[in-house]
Amino acid sequence: MHDEQDQDPGIGKPAPGQAVAPADITDGAVASDAVLFVCATCGIPLTEPLTRLPAVPEPPFFAWWDADEPGPSPATVPSGCYAIETEPYGAPLVATDVPGPAMPRRGTKADVHGQWLVSQGPRGNIVINPDDARGLTLQHASSACCGATPDGGMNQLCACGTLVATLCSDCCLPYELHLSADHVRAVHP
Repeated sequence: MHDEQDQDPGIGKPAPGQAVAPADITDGAVASDAVLFVCATCGIPLTEPLTRLPAVPEPPFFAWWDADEPGPSPATVPSGCYAIETEPYGAPLVATDVPGPAMPRRGTKADVHGQWLVSQGPRGNIVINPDDARGLTLQHASSACCGATPDGGMNQLCACGTLVATLCSDCCLPYELHLSADHVRAVHP
């Protein structure tokens, strides 16, 4: 019989370049290890190595209405980091009788009939600084004055043509990129 102290500390840890199980990036098991995210379809790296934060930070205050030039707010997540979104985010937006944020870090939203909307999008998205993404192109964007909104769902394509993420970059919204947990995987660099 072996004590836990006798066990090799490297057992159960993925080798460099090996996929990290989804539980590993959501339960904190490798919270101190950097990972990079790759397209689950083709394996192309979509980020540089990123370190996990314990939660998605609150977006920095930005008086977008006083900005000299239109453009995105400061990023919610610092460069070189990622966090897991625990709440529903993105499309679909569905009607509700209870007013409240349409999705995390966003104010209320109503449809053309004045009915409040809330997200029933996926949970578990990987939220990163959009400037940390590599090789993604904008497929489509929900209408906004100067950037993309998450209202229409995933809007970022991998080079292989797979939709993998949702960019939020309009001036009055948090500047975030949500990698779809169903369309990317984490690997150790």
